[in-house]
Amino acid sequence: MTQQVSAHHLSRLAYLYVRQSTLQQVLENTESTARQYALRERALALGWSQERIVVIDQDLGHSGASTADRLGFQRLVAEVGLGQVGLVLGLEVSRLARNSSDWHQLLEICALTRTLILDEEGLYDPATFNDRLLLGLKGTMSEAELFILRARLQGGILNKARRGALKLTLPIGFVYTETDVVVLDPDLQVQASIREVFRSFAHTGSAFTTVRHFRQQHLLFPRRLRRGAHQGELVWAEIEHHDVLRLLHHPAYAGAYVYGRSRTTKTADGKLHIQDVPRANWVALVREAHVGYISWEDFERERVTACFEQPSVCSQAFFPTTRGTCALAGFDPLWLLRRTDDGALSPAQRAAYHPRLSVPEPKHCPGEYSLSTHSWARSGSSRWGGAPGAHDPRSPRLDLGSTGGSHPASR
Repeated sequence: MTQQVSAHHLSRLAYLYVRQSTLQQVLENTESTARQYALRERALALGWSQERIVVIDQDLGHSGASTADRLGFQRLVAEVGLGQVGLVLGLEVSRLARNSSDWHQLLEICALTRTLILDEEGLYDPATFNDRLLLGLKGTMSEAELFILRARLQGGILNKARRGALKLTLPIGFVYTETDVVVLDPDLQVQASIREVFRSFAHTGSAFTTVRHFRQQHLLFPRRLRRGAHQGELVWAEIEHHDVLRLLHHPAYAGAYVYGRSRTTKTADGKLHIQDVPRANWVALVREAHVGYISWEDFERERVTACFEQPSVCSQAFFPTTRGTCALAGFDPLWLLRRTDDGALSPAQRAAYHPRLSVPEPKHCPGEYSLSTHSWARSGSSRWGGAPGAHDPRSPRLDLGSTGGSHPASR
């Protein structure tokens, strides 16, 4: 395992690679960082001069699981491949790479260019069989260690989530108390604004019409900043269509605790992709976990209504079946027959009349209702949504300013 350093190696540079996985580790685990920088003394003892030792520490705060975001490691591999490096220094294998493919690629290039590798335990020549075998085993153990750590962490998170005890980022309208109990936002203006969204949608059955109602009445919508220097602060702005859809599709507004509604995957280039998960595959769904703005029945009804208006947002995560003519199996469609006072079409009727929003007739589903335009009958009754106290556009607009709070809700 001991390797004599030759003049050939000393004629090239020595590269010291320094890395910590997260910024928190950089701030808190200062001794680990100091130990990595101290490896420079080993290079000096082997014959390299101070000015011929290059320190690469730009990957501090980056995980070693991939090279996608590690510009420092990419630079190191490039310099080794160009034959500019005689010695690569790293406190341990896990500092250089946690991925076997990345690690073995570095070993292969080092072997081709006759570059030595030094860690805290010794000096190795990847071109020799014994050293290459030992370095390969170290890389395999390093990758296995990462998988074990992830499995332990993920197992604890999932177990806590299934009990509804995992603390999550709350949507607008909810806050945590000092004892981590979920309650409605104490700002009454925030509560009034969210309730007005649900009242307007229950009356019109349209997210676009709800947005129009807010803008015509000059009502603003609250948001909490998620990042930046003003993280957590409440700001008011014009409501957008996606704001309404978020409220309609988030079970928290019905008092439910939910975890696992989406899945995040990372591609080879390091980009993250978020996909909706069918409700049957959610990790946790605990109803009546905390106070909500609407009942669970109203949430289910309005969620389906929004799906008729915007089918693109209704993937397998929203409907109980995945495809075919039985997409509404399990729902009572009688509520779709309800109309507004002004005789406006219901969402199902708009879907039937609009080619892009057309809904397939469940011809092959026994016991199902047809959504054909021929089956609709005009009714003058105001029964849309069935929500008591539904907002009437002919009544005075909601004055959010009278509800208290420190932020203006109108302009």
